[in-house]
Amino acid sequence: MDHNLISVIFIALIAGLAMPAGALLARNDRIQPEWLEQEIRHGIMALGAGALLSAVALVLVPEGIAAHTPLTATLCFTGGALAFMSLDIYLARQNTPASQLAAMLSDFVPESLALGTTAASGGGTLLLGLLIAIQNLPEGFNAYREMTGGNLKYQNKLIWKFAAMALLGPVMAVAGFYWLADYPMVIGGIMLFAAGGILYSVFQDMAPQIYVEKQWLPPMGAIAGFLMGMIGFMIEN
Repeated sequence: MDHNLISVIFIALIAGLAMPAGALLARNDRIQPEWLEQEIRHGIMALGAGALLSAVALVLVPEGIAAHTPLTATLCFTGGALAFMSLDIYLARQNTPASQLAAMLSDFVPESLALGTTAASGGGTLLLGLLIAIQNLPEGFNAYREMTGGNLKYQNKLIWKFAAMALLGPVMAVAGFYWLADYPMVIGGIMLFAAGGILYSVFQDMAPQIYVEKQWLPPMGAIAGFLMGMIGFMIEN
């Protein structure tokens, strides 16, 4: 097996395991005093929003538009936003709180595909994998808090589900490595579609929940999340 493929499978798996790690953090986040607990929770949510914005601005859109015309890029990007809006409406009508989960997977899947295509072309994948892990940790935290109930048994099942979702990373990386590396327009379209959906989710679901009255530190989590992505992008390029 190709050494680059083995490496990218491992990187994608570790990045994916950040999702259940974030869920475990959310399950054991009791911190005293109460005001500090609340501020940290909102700060982690802001960190996830900042990391998602960095993924859109520094990875998904730049890589996506490279293989597209303005018209096709607009169609893919807008299509992603409309698809996520439709999913949000459907989930609200079904009373199913899973928008954070959808955002998490919409970010993880295309970036794992990008890991595979990058490895196939001989490019570096370590920093991209690190960026994905940084995003997945707060996203796992936020998705767990959105979806979990008071049932302890269900909480355990949800963490195991997140762990199973981590396997999507290696699967998508292998798909990108073998099948999509020669089709830049397809992978670019997937990235732009995901970018539109993520941007919709950030401003519809995450950003409104970050605000805490008379607390000013939580929004700095968004700055930190975006900064991590920016530094990784600058180092890689």
